[in-house]
Amino acid sequence: MSMPLLSVHPSRSPSSIYTRALFALALAAVAGCGGGGTPSAAGQSATAQRRSAPVPVVVASVARQDVAVQLRAIGSVEPASTVTLRSQVEGTVAQVHFDEGQTVVAGALLFTIDPRPFEAALRQAQAQLARNRAERDNAEVELKRRSALVDQGFVSRDEYDQAVTHAAAMRAAVQGDQAAVENAQLDLQYCSIRSPINGRIGRILAHAGNVVKRNETPLAIVNQIRPVDVAFAVPERELPRIRQRAAAGPVTVHALVSAAGSRPVAGTLSFVDNAVDTQTGTVLLKARFLNDDETLWPGQFIDVAVTLETLTDALVVPTEAVQTGQQGPYVYVVTADRTAEVRAVTTAYTTGATVVIERGLAAGDAVVTDGQIRLTAGSKVEISASPGLATPTPLVGAGKDEARAP
Repeated sequence: MSMPLLSVHPSRSPSSIYTRALFALALAAVAGCGGGGTPSAAGQSATAQRRSAPVPVVVASVARQDVAVQLRAIGSVEPASTVTLRSQVEGTVAQVHFDEGQTVVAGALLFTIDPRPFEAALRQAQAQLARNRAERDNAEVELKRRSALVDQGFVSRDEYDQAVTHAAAMRAAVQGDQAAVENAQLDLQYCSIRSPINGRIGRILAHAGNVVKRNETPLAIVNQIRPVDVAFAVPERELPRIRQRAAAGPVTVHALVSAAGSRPVAGTLSFVDNAVDTQTGTVLLKARFLNDDETLWPGQFIDVAVTLETLTDALVVPTEAVQTGQQGPYVYVVTADRTAEVRAVTTAYTTGATVVIERGLAAGDAVVTDGQIRLTAGSKVEISASPGLATPTPLVGAGKDEARAP
């Protein structure tokens, strides 16, 4: 009887097991590819269903408006004139005739310096003048007497010459005394310090009782704010356009104070600096504003816009409608059958909340302003709101856009 001690089956060898595993995996992969047609079709159906569902969007109509093309900058308000009041005589402040922050007019009395020392000096100068006038008159009489006697030989030529010299000296002394009197009168007038301009006065820097020095101690500061100036700087590359516009006539400048409810105020460009700042590459400009309601206040920082031209009857859309793609700006236009259409546009200027369109749209087109992220070309849309078109603000500068098709 033959009894094998060990039996080896080829199907249970390690290589056979590995081969079977690979074969099973291959069958599973083939089964998955062949039998997965139904899930793939279901996914495509769900995607198609999602695409067919209308996308809620907000639209606005393309409109025609007059748009101001402007350069924007940050400006600072400066008084048209600033005067620091100082005493032209040395003395004690006797009285202050105004309240701090008060509006004053030219010629208004503001300070009085104690006038008593200057009144005494004036009386002294007047007395000296009277004495020298009397001596001058006597010298003139003596000169006439000796002039008549010198020809007759009763008076020597030397005595006559002395009389001529004395009369001339007294005439000169009288002229000097007259100048001294005028100077004393002027010093007395300087005791009354008046406002040289119309404006608003600041705080009191020297109160009654303070001793002030001549042309040294500041008393108060008066700022003229009707009218007022606004200084601002623009890049030097804009200087040719500004000069060209200024050559055609007055250049309008708008200013806006950053305050709730404030409205832009209009002024006129009044100054262009004669050199470009080499450190900043900018040129300084100033605009004059009437400022009758005192909207602009010295020291404020405000938004400034220089109007270079006005585009008449321009096509405008809200800035939210314009998207930027790899090929340039574009918008989504809602067609008559409520379908989104991608439209390449060429933009000209951005001004405030609107964009000026050169090509690609027509007046009345409905453009999407909100919801573009869910849109593709041909998507069905559902208009959830139509707020219209915002009016461009006159305080945002504009620059030329290099627009390309998307």
